[in-house]
Amino acid sequence: MTNSSEIAGKAAFDHIRYAQLWEDADVLTTALGPCAGGTLVSICSAGDNALAMLTLDPAKVVVVDLSPAQIACLHLRIGAFRHLTHPEFLELMGARPSTQRSELLTKAIVDLTPELQQFWRDLDEEVNLYGAGGVGKFERYFRIFRTKLLPFVHSRRTLDDTFISRSQPERQVFLDTRFNTWRWKILLNVFFSRFVMGRMGRDKAFFDHVDGSPAQHVARRIHHAAVACDPADNPYLHWILKGTHGDALPMTWRAEYFETIKSRLDRLDIRPGSLEAFVSTGEKADGFNLSDIFEYMSPDVFAQVYESILEASAPNARLVYWNMMAPRRVPQHLQHRVQTLTDVENAQKSKDKAFFYSDFVVEEVIS
Repeated sequence: MTNSSEIAGKAAFDHIRYAQLWEDADVLTTALGPCAGGTLVSICSAGDNALAMLTLDPAKVVVVDLSPAQIACLHLRIGAFRHLTHPEFLELMGARPSTQRSELLTKAIVDLTPELQQFWRDLDEEVNLYGAGGVGKFERYFRIFRTKLLPFVHSRRTLDDTFISRSQPERQVFLDTRFNTWRWKILLNVFFSRFVMGRMGRDKAFFDHVDGSPAQHVARRIHHAAVACDPADNPYLHWILKGTHGDALPMTWRAEYFETIKSRLDRLDIRPGSLEAFVSTGEKADGFNLSDIFEYMSPDVFAQVYESILEASAPNARLVYWNMMAPRRVPQHLQHRVQTLTDVENAQKSKDKAFFYSDFVVEEVIS
């Protein structure tokens, strides 16, 4: 896979960038379709979506990532599923308040390698304060937003009222009259600027192939989260504005999936490195969770990587991925080899609670 890890030479991968997944596993698993007995491939990120893919009953899920720190997040989750109860898991991750996260962390990492144990012990203080799902660069970025700036824009009552279930017309009125104030607009333009996001949120190299204003993009996507979808059901928006999850939880963290995921952990095949760690083996996959990796590639590199993925795809394999600001879909010269599942895309885009992304792509391999 020539130049497949183009981003590796530009961005740092020695720290946790995302301590939890900011992509909706509900839409991912639905989009992948029937996968029982098959081989799936997933970008790791924080590991939540790779774990969610186990609910599809595959023979295995191959997990790849350039970042050792992101792989460490998955190993922590594996230990937490094995050694904690579901309520304890939520406490450790930060979805629920806790006074015992240090003890829970110790239990979760007991079977990990000495290097991984030390990695998490070094983060014990942060885990204790914010949960293991709150210790990434992206989560710190939102924590500064929530604790240092948001109180000057919205009252606690307004934030609480954001998560009251309403009809769609009522949600529009709430957004227009109580949330989308001039202070909020200023905050968006400053805090979600390319400069601030590159310094404090995403690595600045991730914007190399992006046109337009991140702030304007976020403003547009807020409408999807606040009006098109019900904020009361949105765990991602709840974490951003409140610092924990509300009654809604990401798919992987819900009680109904806990035992299923726990019973299938041995189906994970973790391979540190780029997608080449899978493609170069000659194996065939029945589905790919590609996260938003194409966003970080130049168009030429994207085309090369996409073609190599097709070579590693079984017939009818599905490629599922997100675009935030850089538009990426099957390259024109490869369109005869895949079909876009437009109906699946549209149905899932309308439900996608991880509202940062402008596009959700589902493509199925023909040959």
